[in-house]
Amino acid sequence: MTTLLRVDASIRVEGSVSRALADSAEAAWKAEHPDGVVVRRDLGRNPLPSTAWPALAGARLGRESGSDVERAQLTEATALFEELLAELKNADAILLAVPLYNYGIAQNLKTWIDLLMLDRSFVTGASPVAGRPAIFALARGGGYSEGTPKHGWDHATPYLERIFGDVFGMKIHAAVAELTLAPVTPGMEGLIDASKVSESEAHVVAEKHGTVVARELTAKAA
Repeated sequence: MTTLLRVDASIRVEGSVSRALADSAEAAWKAEHPDGVVVRRDLGRNPLPSTAWPALAGARLGRESGSDVERAQLTEATALFEELLAELKNADAILLAVPLYNYGIAQNLKTWIDLLMLDRSFVTGASPVAGRPAIFALARGGGYSEGTPKHGWDHATPYLERIFGDVFGMKIHAAVAELTLAPVTPGMEGLIDASKVSESEAHVVAEKHGTVVARELTAKAA
């Protein structure tokens, strides 16, 4: 049975463009794998505790947990780390829905990545998910493509490509919608049409990626 791990980072539910793009990719994947399993990790609605990474990373560095609270935090962090790592390892593919916040990724997603990175297999270059596909559903409120005034201000996409592509060794497929804040931001009215075009094209790309990834997994299993 094929498993897709879907991770949502947006703090918005209604009106979230990254979630909508991920929905398109997931629907296309399900069309090819109707019996497949989708495991959901919604970091936007259910963020991981901010104490988890410091507790576990500190213990790995030899820091002792002196109080009952610190020991409880370490126990919780260890269990959470094992749960997150198992989700990742058991997934045949990953679908990551990420909005651009303050020119980077949100703290909720960074915590998830930081905890996963505590597994030494990634540090030693023996990634357990190397070669598996990862679909990025990315939403950017402004314009960051080449030739725009803020080209290079998107620090989320290069970071995600570095982690999932270079460190995790996954095969990345990206669907990107830009100018998503144009319909609701004063001064961006002239970019609303371009925003709609970008979002529409991103949905087409997301669906394509969902289909391609599903078929690649089917061919691999055959």
